[in-house]
Formats: sequence, C-alpha cells, structure tokens
Amino acid sequence: MKSIQQRLSLGLVSVLLIVGLLLAQGSLWLFDRSLRSYLHATLQDEAQGILSAMTRAENGIVLDDRRMSAAYKRPYSGLYFRVDFSNQSWRSRSLWDRELKMADHPGLQEALADGPQGQEWLVYRVDYQRFGQKIIIHVARDYTPILDSFSRVQRIVLGLGAVALIILLVMQRVLVSRALQPLEQTRQQIEQLQQGQRSQLDQHVPEELEPLVGQINHLLAHTEDTLKRSRNALGNLGHALKTPLAVLVSLTSREELKSQPELHEALVSQLENIQQRISRELGRARLAGEVLPGAYFDCAKELPELFATLGMIHGNHLDLTWHAPAGLRLPWDREDLLELMGNLLDNACKWADSEVRLSVVQGGECYQLIFEDDGPGIAAERRETVIARGSRLDEQVAGHGLGLGIVRDIVDAWNGSFELADSDLGGLKVTVSLPLKRV
Repeated sequence: MKSIQQRLSLGLVSVLLIVGLLLAQGSLWLFDRSLRSYLHATLQDEAQGILSAMTRAENGIVLDDRRMSAAYKRPYSGLYFRVDFSNQSWRSRSLWDRELKMADHPGLQEALADGPQGQEWLVYRVDYQRFGQKIIIHVARDYTPILDSFSRVQRIVLGLGAVALIILLVMQRVLVSRALQPLEQTRQQIEQLQQGQRSQLDQHVPEELEPLVGQINHLLAHTEDTLKRSRNALGNLGHALKTPLAVLVSLTSREELKSQPELHEALVSQLENIQQRISRELGRARLAGEVLPGAYFDCAKELPELFATLGMIHGNHLDLTWHAPAGLRLPWDREDLLELMGNLLDNACKWADSEVRLSVVQGGECYQLIFEDDGPGIAAERRETVIARGSRLDEQVAGHGLGLGIVRDIVDAWNGSFELADSDLGGLKVTVSLPLKRV
C-alpha cells in the first residue's frame, strides 16, 4: 500500500496540474479575447480612415493615398485592406501579389486567415453605403507576433509552474513529515510496548491524538488489571482445590478401601487424573491471556536471582552458569518464562552430577533456550516418547523427572517447540525454540 505522504503528494500534484493548466489556458484565452476586442476597435478605425480617404473625382471615386497609413504601402507590412464597390476592387500595396479573400459576413472574423510568409491575419469586414452604392471594406492585421508572444508566455508560465510545483511538493513533504511525526512516535512507543520497554503511551501528543492515546492507555490498564485479577482468582482456585484433593487421597489409604483392591485402585487412579487435569487446565487458562506490557523477561535481571535460588535449593556443589546477549529482553510473559525455566533447570539440577548450563541464543527467526546438564541423560530411543503430546514428562521416563506438563503447554501456547539431544557436558540437552513473531 502507498504511504500517506505518497498519496498526499499524488493528490497535490494532480490538483495543482489540473488547476494550473485550467488557470493558464483560461488566462491566455481571456487575454486573447481582450486583445481581439482591442484590435477590433483598431480595425474599425482603420476601415473608417479608408472610407474617409475615398473621394469623388471627375473620373469617378478615387482613393487619396496621402490620407492613408504608410504601412499600406510597404509589402507584407502586416496591415492590409481591400475595398469592393460596383465592379471595382482596390487592394493595398502591402498585399503585393497576395489576395485578401472576402469574408462571408460583416464584423471581426473568428477564424484567422492565412497570409504571406507564414503570417496569420485577423480580418475585419464592414459594409458601408456611400456615394449611392454599397462599399465593402476588409482590413487585416498580422496576428503572428501576438501568437508568438502567447507561446513564449505559455512556456514561461509552464516553467514557473513546474518550479512552483516542485517547491510546493518539497514544502508539502516537510510539513506532512512534521505533522506525522507524532504518529511515528506513537508507533515507536507501541513497538516499545510490545518489547516490554514501557507500560503506557506518552500522553504528551497533539490534541487530535489525545483521544486515541487515552483510549489505548485505558485499554492497557484495564487489560492488565483484568489479567491480574484472573490469575489471582485462578491461583486461589488451585489452592482451594488442593486441600479437598489431598483429603480424598488420604482417605484412599484407609483399611476399609484397601480391603477392596479394585475399588481402591480405581479411586486412586481417578483422583490422580483429576489432580493432573486440574493442574493442566488451570495452567492453560492462565496462559490464555496476552502478555502484559512491561512484564517481559529481562535476562540480566531475572536469571541471576533464579540461579541464586536454585543454588540454595540444590546446594553449592553444582556449577550453575548462564549466558545471554547483553540487554536481551525476551518478548514473553515474565511469570511464564520463570515457570518454564524454573521447571527445566530444577530437574536438570536434580540429575546433574556437578554442572548445569543455560544458554539463550537469538537466531534468525526464533529465540533458543538451551538447558544442559552432566547427568545420566535419556536414551535416544526413548526421547520421542518423552516429548509426545498429552503425556507427563516426569512420568514417561523412570528416574529422570524432566518437568511438569505445564512446560509443554507454555511452549505450545507460544507456537514454539522443544527437542532432546545429548549435551556436550555428557548429560541431557533440552532446546526450547520460541518464534520471534508470535502467531
């Protein structure tokens, strides 16, 4: 799609070209009409002068050359006449060997007549009644110099119009760029929201943008408040359900039930399924909300605290290390990433002999979280079963508690993937891949 600046520029060019051409052609047309009206009056005076130069003599009607303009005597001077009466026709010497054709009707002729040496004539005809007979006088003036002036003026106007158009376009782009700068700043702030660098948009914006920014900030605050309340409610629900489930599980250990093995086994199995399903569904419900602005995972801030906690839980005999690019902020919810990393790192610490390592790598189209330990690992033929959909990882592999089912749900919610491989440390390597653009 074309940008706003391109559309405005195209619109401005189109409007200015149409208006400019109309004004230029209209001005030239009006000037031509005005000039023809002026020349009409001049040709009328010339015709009356020719008529007054006609006198009656002994041998008939004659034309007194002394009362005529000298331009009528020079060949192709640009001023010509023709007089017709009775069976006679007089022509000015300026016509030389050319003929001035009679016009069809009196008055100034609309069409220009062809003259010698590329001239174009403006012809005026007038009919008089004198000396007892009809006298028809044609007066013509060369209109070519005026047409040449029109062409020069037209070229000058077009040139000046082109320069003015370029100046206007430059000014328009500058003004539009300045006018759209607040929108660009708002777009950058929205991008910062997505990256977790801010929690609200700056409200110091032009008056036209204040309602939009205000509504966005209100929506962000409402979303954050709603999501917090939902998560708190889900946490409370989870804790409220744990106690009744624990009571039911303890009841299954009574002798009355143990004396009925089939009933006891069925109750234990169903209670475990209920507990697993509740944990899974509560986790999925918690992941249903969007990430809160400003709640993204800052590796430099969160990982040292997480590794310090793991060191206190599992003892100081483990070498816990992590590596991430400086200033990296992962564009996912902080709480979810803490749970994902905490589960995988906790299980790695449980089975590691002496070393656990986390590497955060930004690839071409995704982030990779690589968890490694030097423990016993998982046999290659059992890895596909471990990562199979719908199974709890810590129940799939005997002796190797890899984590909770919620880990898989978090990865799936972000359209990611994970795979198991052998680590360079000698144990298991878990690679979690999360796409840069969340679908």
